[in-house]
Amino acid sequence: MSEAPAGATAAGRAPFGERLAAATAARGPLCVGVDPHPSLLAAWGLADDADGLRRFSLTVLEAVADVAAALKPQVALYERHGSAGLAVLEELLAAARDAGMLTIADAKRGDIGSTMAAYADAWLRDGSPLAADSVTLSPYLGFESLRPALDLAAETGRGVFVLALTSNPEGASVQHVGGDASVARRIVDAAAAENRRYAGSPEGHGSVGLVVGATVGGAVDALGLDLAAMAGPILAPGLGAQGATPADLRTTFGAAYGQVLGTSSRDILTGGPTAAGVRERAERTLAELAG
Repeated sequence: MSEAPAGATAAGRAPFGERLAAATAARGPLCVGVDPHPSLLAAWGLADDADGLRRFSLTVLEAVADVAAALKPQVALYERHGSAGLAVLEELLAAARDAGMLTIADAKRGDIGSTMAAYADAWLRDGSPLAADSVTLSPYLGFESLRPALDLAAETGRGVFVLALTSNPEGASVQHVGGDASVARRIVDAAAAENRRYAGSPEGHGSVGLVVGATVGGAVDALGLDLAAMAGPILAPGLGAQGATPADLRTTFGAAYGQVLGTSSRDILTGGPTAAGVRERAERTLAELAG
């Protein structure tokens, strides 16, 4: 049996945070969302069925596999097609793995006990057909309810992105509550503690990340969130069609900007139906992020 590389997990791979940092350094801080909405399928001239879903998904992967640091399929838009849709998602995750591209399953799972353990098993276990490099999680049953996923991710060299500060108007009614000890701040602090517990590399690239909307504006400062000290990646959805610009990201995240993975979906996907069109949109977004 060959020896695992330095810094490798028990599964024999480098921790997710370390792998994401390498991908970002090589390609730039862009995550492309794969959001096969019925309207987008129609705009591409595809049927709203499993075949259309497959053609859409694999075209996006072909377009951005060597451009973006990560690919983020929106799980709900595969689930709506039932078992056939989940089979397409399994195929996409496997194809991305073969192409050497990191994946973030945008599933937003959260529960307690054996149910949370089952979610972790589905998205983070070696050998699972749905295993991605990372998965989004919802901590609103308590951060510690995510323990099965946190521990399995650490064991297998995968990562998680925990919802912390979202840009939907309703989010503030939960996430901003508590003043100096807001719900959002407690989530950020808990993620930081996890990254200290599972120090993945000498550079401190933690594998427990956060989801912070690109359009949250001054909320990061208003809530006193020390995102830089969290020492993990920040998934920032909302670039492009949702209104955020790369300049907004720099203002919103300040000292933590180097940890940000800017995420764009519709603005890039409307470049289809050709892979060349999608790639052109992705390259343009990446250039703006680097500017």
